Amino acid sequence: MDASFTRILTGNQNMPEINLGVDLSDVVARAALVDAAGQVLARGEAPLAGAPIADVVRDAAKRAVAGAKPKTKIAAAGVALPSAFDALPANVALALREVTSRDTEIVPVAAGNATALAEQSIGAARGLKQVVTFAIAEHVYAGVLINGEPWLGAHGFASSAGWLAMNPVEREDYRRLGGLEAEIASAGIVRRFVWRIKSGDDSTVVEKVKGDFTKIGAADIFDGSRTGDGVSVSVVRDTAKYVGMAIANLATIFDPEIIVLGGVIAQASDVMFDAIKLECGRRVHPQQFDLVRIVLSTLGHDAVAIGAARAATGLKA
Repeated sequence: MDASFTRILTGNQNMPEINLGVDLSDVVARAALVDAAGQVLARGEAPLAGAPIADVVRDAAKRAVAGAKPKTKIAAAGVALPSAFDALPANVALALREVTSRDTEIVPVAAGNATALAEQSIGAARGLKQVVTFAIAEHVYAGVLINGEPWLGAHGFASSAGWLAMNPVEREDYRRLGGLEAEIASAGIVRRFVWRIKSGDDSTVVEKVKGDFTKIGAADIFDGSRTGDGVSVSVVRDTAKYVGMAIANLATIFDPEIIVLGGVIAQASDVMFDAIKLECGRRVHPQQFDLVRIVLSTLGHDAVAIGAARAATGLKA
């Protein structure tokens, strides 16, 4: 992770110019122009699959900039990467400078920390100082604010929730992706579902795709659970258990005022949220569970991009 992120000063709420936030944590690149109040002025998206990443980022950023009315100078750009272990590709920074200006400061930030900044700025944790965020999408990520500032750890790798060890077994995908991410990122949810089918279980979800497992997404499994499909209900229940255990661990370590759940969790809150809170309550000290608030993000797909734009504020503080 670029050392420039350590210069973030989240207490400074002055963003004199518009910042660009770019989210590279999901299956599409999302770019957003964000004003001083944290509001999104314009957006741009482009699918990440099938094209060089720099071209995709350039396309998404161009769409966002073109949507701004009136045209405005971009002070800095923040780029949210899937995890703290990822480095910002040099060609992505060049692509963003082509769209903005050659002098634009480009600030990399882990997606988890970006969500924490967004939630603390304009989201469910607005104004709070001790914040944990946790989200599922293409990846699993968390963010932690301590006294209002992102907790990065000694080497910048803090809050890498996808690598939480939740199962005593050893598997190749755990070593490659991280134990928790292998289980509950979107691909992990589908993988667990497919394993159940291959072991002999029947599901209406498989019938809908005529047996083509490549057409099954996590959303299909959540939909299956809503209609009472047994395998889907079981997979979603286990996903909620993993999430509940993970946020219980984070709550125990960091003792936050609030835990904000986003991504797939917010989108499928009707089939997971209560189960997540129940599982968390079983895993933390009762006194602590009574004090911490567990809520859903209200920022939707904008959360990471807004946080990336907020991260860039540190260079202008």
